[in-house]
Amino acid sequence: MDQLLSTFTNNLLPIMLIAGTGYFLGRSLSINSRSVGRVIFYVFSPALVLNLLLQNEIPFDQVARTMSFAGLMFFSTGVIAWVVAQLLHLTRPLTIILVLTSMFGNSGNYGLSLVSFAFGEDALAFASIYFVMSSILFNTVGVLIASLGKSSWLEAVKGLARVPTMYAVALAALINITGFELPMLVERTVTTLANGAIPLMLVLLGLELQQVTKNGVNLRVAGISVAMRLGIGALLGFLLSIPFGLNGPARQASIIEASVPAAVTNIVLATEYELEPSLVTAIVFFSTILSPLTLTPLLVLLGG
Repeated sequence: MDQLLSTFTNNLLPIMLIAGTGYFLGRSLSINSRSVGRVIFYVFSPALVLNLLLQNEIPFDQVARTMSFAGLMFFSTGVIAWVVAQLLHLTRPLTIILVLTSMFGNSGNYGLSLVSFAFGEDALAFASIYFVMSSILFNTVGVLIASLGKSSWLEAVKGLARVPTMYAVALAALINITGFELPMLVERTVTTLANGAIPLMLVLLGLELQQVTKNGVNLRVAGISVAMRLGIGALLGFLLSIPFGLNGPARQASIIEASVPAAVTNIVLATEYELEPSLVTAIVFFSTILSPLTLTPLLVLLGG
């Protein structure tokens, strides 16, 4: 019990406190969370990924295994969610919501922060790879699932050109291959931005969560989605880490990323494609609030 309490206090409570700051700021001040999100998306997030990949030169085979693990995780949870939706005879919109919120966890705001606190920079580098894979799939497969014919595959792929983390990964790979050293001015700029990314991500998480509403929420779908993210995600993470040969920091980061609550970005898709945003927001809120109950013992099990 003492180990569980100390693990929660040292790793999860700081996340809740920082996100809580954003939550109460959003309640008391007029802050445009979309503007904050765009600053993170275009500036802080790519700087964080670039900095991590430059500081931790991960062998290509480990990068490939981590990305493959992430891809199979998304596919597996999506299929399971779809099967459950068919068994329950859910409507098409509710099926889409269940699939999206089950597939896409908060690997950025929440996952990177938690991995950083619990396992340090070695694991954080692998978590950033998982995060990049999540961004790729969210902006292609996620958009297509949400649109169901309203958006073409080509349009979704073109959307990747607007994902800055893609360029950060490519630049890091090029620098690592060529052995080029960044000028001190650039290095310090990137490092400073990277150091501010995770706190700002958590503040944004709180800003987004304060907009949750409980009106008209389908509790059955919400409960299933939360269970998929926090329960099935963790179980699949453990099972799939075996055939992919993940161990050490790669295993720790990948399993945690597979077990985080539903992504805030699901709300964006729900709003854009009129998929009951109130329900999706409630799923994000409840899965985030309940996540310490599953993630605390998971961190202990993984050695956090």
